[in-house]
Amino acid sequence: MLEDRLKEMGYELPEAATPSFQYVPVTVHNGVAYVSGQMPKVDGEVRTFGKVGAEVSFEDAQDAARICILQGLACLVDAIGGSQNIEKVLKVNGYVASAPGFNAQPKVLDAASYLLVEALGDAGRHARAAVGVAELPRNAPVEIEMTVAVRS
Repeated sequence: MLEDRLKEMGYELPEAATPSFQYVPVTVHNGVAYVSGQMPKVDGEVRTFGKVGAEVSFEDAQDAARICILQGLACLVDAIGGSQNIEKVLKVNGYVASAPGFNAQPKVLDAASYLLVEALGDAGRHARAAVGVAELPRNAPVEIEMTVAVRS
């Protein structure tokens, strides 16, 4: 089970995030769950701010990516009635607020990708986009969304 595997890895699922704006955390349609972009929130608040390669170190950005993916998993598990209903992570889209000249967005997102594969095995292997952006909401350094096949 996902929660047990995460515990072995030293992680746990946080409380599922509550949206601050007009959207839902997860939409499920025809066996596919679309998880809205997740911020690196700890206890409901973004704790790391700024652009990667300037105010935010590479290592802190990777930590933020892990927090984002754990938030996404928490929202997903809540929406689909349990981790046993995760069939396959299909795609992860990651956005990294990047200082000029910073171009290691894929390496930042690798932290989230490795966590998914380690926690879910082959079901965690996914297609991915890693995009550098000028700004993210709340001055967060990373935001991650994902698309997941779910069992009905």
